[in-house]
Parts: sequence; structure tokens; C-alpha cells
Amino acid sequence: MVELPTLLLIVAVYGGWLEITAAYGHWPLIVIAPITVMLITLHSSLQHEIVHGHPTRSYSFNRLLAMLPLSLWLPYERYRQTHLAHHNDRRLTDPLDDPESYYWTPEQWAQLGAISRALLRFQQTLAGRVIIGPYWSIGRFMRFEWQALLRNENRSRAIWLEHVAWCVPVLVWVNVVCGMPLWIYFLAMAVPAHAIQLIRSFAEHRAQTEPRERVAIVEGSWILGPLYLFNNLHSLHHEAPRIPWYHYNRHYRVVRDRLIAENGGLVYRGYFDVARRFLFRAHDELRHPTGRVPARSA
Repeated sequence: MVELPTLLLIVAVYGGWLEITAAYGHWPLIVIAPITVMLITLHSSLQHEIVHGHPTRSYSFNRLLAMLPLSLWLPYERYRQTHLAHHNDRRLTDPLDDPESYYWTPEQWAQLGAISRALLRFQQTLAGRVIIGPYWSIGRFMRFEWQALLRNENRSRAIWLEHVAWCVPVLVWVNVVCGMPLWIYFLAMAVPAHAIQLIRSFAEHRAQTEPRERVAIVEGSWILGPLYLFNNLHSLHHEAPRIPWYHYNRHYRVVRDRLIAENGGLVYRGYFDVARRFLFRAHDELRHPTGRVPARSA
């Protein structure tokens, strides 16, 4: 089965990215940058779809569709590995086993300096996550990847060589063909796109005893929701990641009451609701409440 809406969206995103970046020097940057940010954000959401087996049954073809790194900094294959590990719901929020967890073990926290703790606490607010979160998360990812490269963990050397090769056409197009300085592309487009993705991940998980109660739902998001391909309905996504994005809302209406009952009512009424609660207030304590998942005594 081929998911035609997803294929058409992929073509539209790549085509739109080529068109808008080619307009650099002809259109004002204040016009080009936001549109490019939106397209890179959509591209990241499409990579997430592809990780979960969309839009065709061919792994190789799907992978080919996802490999072009419009964000530059994240190798698709490393994202695929870490995100699939994140989907082990029984390990969700675990500081060591969940690659997307923002929680820390007591031992990890004790090793941090005062400045690191202050920066991490700021990122527990939505403002902090958007302002410094992209730089922190990219820098931390690169530090861990360097360590992985030294040990060649999970084929990291081959993955990064492939990633660098795929970066070449992006860099040549942006810098040579379009005449755009790479620092403008990265700082004005790739980093803000990552910041928008961090809005989605900010409140979508919370440490709880039951796995289902660790996954949030953000309803009624008709601005950011389409950019996330409706992954804001995150509890549904963890339950059924093979549902294509364009069926999410219809399916959610059918199972809404059950999902909310199972996740303990962890529901937000749009991202404005998330901002109202957590713009300058911490979403949760950084240290995992039980240290690990499950509790050490279990």
C-alpha cells in the first residue's frame, strides 16, 4: 500500500524548499526565513513518519525519501535508532534507557555543575526550551555522537560518513547555487525549526508509574498540529504509530475517551494552554522521581 498524501507532501516540501531557498537575494530574508523554517519543520515531521514505516512498504525506498538532511545536524539513521528505542513504552522517561528523556538520575544530577543545573532548570520552562534548548540539545547530541564515533557504537562511523555525503548537495545548493551564507541558513532556519520541534516534545511525556500515563495529548492545535503531522495527539501515536498522519484526527475522535482515561487525563487544550501553564514555570522536576523506570526497589 502506498500512502499518496504523504508522498505528495514529501514532493511539496522538497520542491518548496528548493523554490524558497533559490529566492535568497531576491526576496527579503524576513520572508524567506520563516517559510524555510516551516518547511524544515515539516521535513522533520515527515522523517518521523518514515521512521514508523510510512509511506510505502519498501524500507529502502522510504529511507531514500528521508535521507536528505535539510536540518544539517541530525543524521537520519541515528534519529531512526534513537526514536525507535524511545518507543519502548515501558522504558519511557527513563534517564538512561529512553534517548528522548529529559530526566536525570540522582547520580547524573550530582555530577553537574551549578551553571549546567541552572541552564537545565531554565529549559524546564517553555521559554527556556525554545530559547536555549536548540543549542543545548544539538551541542549535547554532538558530544555524545563524538564519543560514539570514537568507539564506533551502533555503526556510527558509517552512519556519519553517509550523513556527510548527503549534506554535500544541501550545502552546495544553499551556498553555491543560492548564494546563501551557511551561518544564515543554520542560525536563521535550521535552529528555529528545531526550536519549533522542541515545543512539541516539551510536555508530551511525564514521569508516572503506569506507562500509559506518561504520554500526553495536545488537542485542538490547528496551527502547530499540521506542522507536526498531528503527532501532538501523542498518546494515539504511541499506541498506533502505523496510522498515517492524515487519519489521526478521525481515529482520535473514535478512541478519545479511552485514551484520556488511560493516560490519567494528561491533556492540554492546544499549545497556548501549554504556554499558559509552563511558559515561565517548570514542567516537572528534572531528577526522575524514582531514579529509574521502574523504581530501583521493583
